[in-house]
Amino acid sequence: MKGIFITGTDTGVGKTYFTALLTRMLRAQGIPAVALKPVASGDRADALILREAMGGALPVPQINPIHFAVPLAPHAAGMLENRPFPWDQLRSHWREISESHPGPFLIEGVGGWRVPLDSSRTVRDWAQELGLPVVVICRATLGTLNHTLLTLDSIRQTALRIPGLVMNFGAAPADEAARTNPGILEAWSNLPLAPLPAGATTLEIPGWLRSVLV
Repeated sequence: MKGIFITGTDTGVGKTYFTALLTRMLRAQGIPAVALKPVASGDRADALILREAMGGALPVPQINPIHFAVPLAPHAAGMLENRPFPWDQLRSHWREISESHPGPFLIEGVGGWRVPLDSSRTVRDWAQELGLPVVVICRATLGTLNHTLLTLDSIRQTALRIPGLVMNFGAAPADEAARTNPGILEAWSNLPLAPLPAGATTLEIPGWLRSVLV
């Protein structure tokens, strides 16, 4: 099965922006990419963006079947709403989508890699069930080295493949941190890194990413 799980070093790091942009680029090339945000807290703005990127191919409830109204980690939101995390629904949704569409599948996580979904499991456990390669979205700003390397360490404790990193330069000042971070992360992670320029409306899909999608 072709696809990727898209995680981030934090919330608001640009996962949806990248996922939507990649979806548009693939579909413009005749590749029927399916972008999903299966779990979300707060509003459903991310799912609406992904629906637009797919040209309305899926309705919002199929893009985002599990939605908590409170804008917190799903575990915290579930406690406040008195709703246990619906693992059975998450799994049945994936079975239905993966059996009815050829892919490739772009599965966007919620928050960062270790965000709790319930009292014992995090995004990492969910990604392990899916078994897809993991693409990490990171910031270009000061602090990203520590956050990204810690995220990679945790992913590497699983058997999941990491084909590469995407660095989001949106809102990043043109300083020495943004200039030096890409090379340092490539060297320390031994992974290829694709820059995502601020305000990008097109994306040249790197070979390392294309190989797991097409």
